[in-house]
Amino acid sequence: MKMLKVRSSSLEIAVEQTGPADGEPVLLLHGFPYDPRSFDGVRNGIADGKRRILVPYLRGFGATRYISEKTFRTGQQAALGNDVRELLDGLEIEKATLVGYDWGGRAACVVAALWPERVRGLVSQGGYSIQDIAKSMDTPADPELEHQQWYQWYFNMERGRCGLEACRKEIAEKLWRMWSPTWEFDKALFKQTARSFVNGDFVATVIHSYRHRYGNAAGDPKLEALEKKLAEQPKIKVPTIGFQGEEDRINPPSSSKGMHKMFTGHYELRKLAGGGHCPPQEQPETVVKMIEDILKLTA
Repeated sequence: MKMLKVRSSSLEIAVEQTGPADGEPVLLLHGFPYDPRSFDGVRNGIADGKRRILVPYLRGFGATRYISEKTFRTGQQAALGNDVRELLDGLEIEKATLVGYDWGGRAACVVAALWPERVRGLVSQGGYSIQDIAKSMDTPADPELEHQQWYQWYFNMERGRCGLEACRKEIAEKLWRMWSPTWEFDKALFKQTARSFVNGDFVATVIHSYRHRYGNAAGDPKLEALEKKLAEQPKIKVPTIGFQGEEDRINPPSSSKGMHKMFTGHYELRKLAGGGHCPPQEQPETVVKMIEDILKLTA
């Protein structure tokens, strides 16, 4: 594995690369509060010596850094998607297969929707995860799901920002246990992942993400045009395999009802028995199978 540093318009993105630089590119995109370690089993499963497997640290995580103190610290969906597009540009990759969950799945969906010519195939948690911010501002979810989203309401208060600053590791571990109740993760693994939360911009990026999605924080003006396009809920024509852990407490199978309407090309949703919110780490062999299937489908 080789660590790359790729410069974008706002970031120096740290990327773990496995395989040859001229291989078939596959991007594995992690979520919150996780990091590239969640894809270790998947990466090992799809590595064949020919594929170029790229696992970036998202903005605010690990070794990825904002390039200037003046750069807007944002976690909005347009930023996450644009980061992936600019990463492809920086690596001179014309088209790649995108795989993601949580924040990473949203970033992959944004790229697939706005720049489909850059995406060979998509493997995405929950299928379509582009936020409908206007709807989220005044449309409540099922009470049980609202209960599971306590951390989002917490982060929308100053008390929550202070809490994340002081207890980022403790909050992250709590979320892991809540979202994946059947997953007995190794504490050493969590400790290793939690190093990525020490990033000096982790709190600012996370807090902005959870405030912007409910209309409680303005976005980066430079990304406003992209956000307007995303507000239209653009459909995805890229061949897609969606996945959903049946035991996922924050993104349950019920949240994917009717999702097929957002895809104009091949789309299928696979429900993972016993899976929680982080299938790449909980069931890497299942995610490997989906990646192999989308690669065959788009060959």
